[in-house]
Amino acid sequence: MTDNEIEKISATLASLATPKITPRELLKAVRKRHPEASKKTIVRAAFYSIISNADSDPAKADRLQGFAIGERASGELE
Repeated sequence: MTDNEIEKISATLASLATPKITPRELLKAVRKRHPEASKKTIVRAAFYSIISNADSDPAKADRLQGFAIGERASGELE
């Protein structure tokens, strides 16, 4: 995946990361918009989004951090 693709997936994650969405729902929604993206790429994009949103939207960064760490720790990265 290119940096541009990571940025696009990151933007999708940021737009979908609402307080009530579960990690599983978030992953499914991102894969629906980016079917070519592996779980590993989505997790990388989530970390990128955390950094991008840390100052402007700390709550969103926290939600994305929980998703990224949880999915990375699941050990099922492609």
